Amino acid sequence: MAKLEAIAQAIEAGKIKIVGGLVAEALADNLDPLIILNQGMIQTMSIVGDKFKRGDIFVPEMLIAAKAMKKGVEVLKPHLAGQADLSLGTCIIGSVAGDMHDIGKNLVAMMIESAGFEVIDLGVDVPAETFIKTIKEHPEVKLVAFSALLTTTMPAMKASVAAVKDSGLHGFKIIVGGAPITQDYAVQIGADGYASDAGSAAVTAKQLIA
Repeated sequence: MAKLEAIAQAIEAGKIKIVGGLVAEALADNLDPLIILNQGMIQTMSIVGDKFKRGDIFVPEMLIAAKAMKKGVEVLKPHLAGQADLSLGTCIIGSVAGDMHDIGKNLVAMMIESAGFEVIDLGVDVPAETFIKTIKEHPEVKLVAFSALLTTTMPAMKASVAAVKDSGLHGFKIIVGGAPITQDYAVQIGADGYASDAGSAAVTAKQLIA
């Protein structure tokens, strides 16, 4: 499985320019697209996430690895058409009302996508009504992720979680995170999961829907 190993190494090293070509070569060698996706890509990003959690790599390395994987997925996608639904489910993510920070949220979105989810990113300063409207538009949603980077927007996160839970909509889990957010706070506001960083967000996301 030298081709798979080459893809994994290129993604981990963030070699964006060569990943697409390596995936194309693997496909030309009749490697199963699902194996390329799961073993060559998603598994590699799990390793990258673990390294980030341990402090072996930092945000720039993780970002570039996620971007490299995205390039590979672009080449792979047409070959996955017609196969069984490969996605773990849809994840809706956004920074809560009043919070204009998006770097951490963007990184979490990329890592959750790398874990195998379809991600709908609502951006920043997202009111609870927009989360609810989007959930209604996507009944297949499995995960709703709220981000808050400021202590002043923690009440907006609490209100958003409450609004979604009171909406009568169901079939999904709620995950929260951001610099001022703690596990205790997540429990207090009724979230199903909490992630302290982007690497653990991907792991927690998969655990929540298992």
